[in-house]
Amino acid sequence: MYEVEVKVRADHASVRERLADRGAERVNAVEQEDVYYDAPHREFAETDEALRVRRERPTDAEPFAELTYKGPLVEAESKTRREIETEVAEGEAAGDILSALGFDPAATVRKERERFALDGYTVTLDSVEGLGEFVEVETEVDDEGSVEAAREAAFDVLRDLGLDPDAQIRTSYLGLLLETESEE
Repeated sequence: MYEVEVKVRADHASVRERLADRGAERVNAVEQEDVYYDAPHREFAETDEALRVRRERPTDAEPFAELTYKGPLVEAESKTRREIETEVAEGEAAGDILSALGFDPAATVRKERERFALDGYTVTLDSVEGLGEFVEVETEVDDEGSVEAAREAAFDVLRDLGLDPDAQIRTSYLGLLLETESEE
């Protein structure tokens, strides 16, 4: 499975108005805490991979945790990458297992997310601690051959929301956070 994602910095108030004008359906709101891990056998920053444990607290459902592997970007035009994800019963225990195997916690990203469904895409308004406000438009496709069409349609959704696809940020929140910390 490939996650096709485009992300831009944006003011949430104006995007929320455009979402309402276009009849987007509010899906949910959540708080997320993502703990990223470094591998003992290779440098994820060099291979453009990520391993994380995400703890999610939805406002309208039970909290849960996921273990996720994200592969390197597969194209230059978006943040598309292979993603393998599974729910885990205990996020803390998953982190403890990774640590016991030599995977060290590298950084934590905290965010509040509000998700909407629009034209077959998930539009997410992210408020990321230490970074600010972003809008992501994403979908999943089964094969790499479907990526280009999904990306172009995601750009159309951005345009419909009054956002510029050319302002896209391909760096992950983790990467942005690490850049910010290194500048301090």
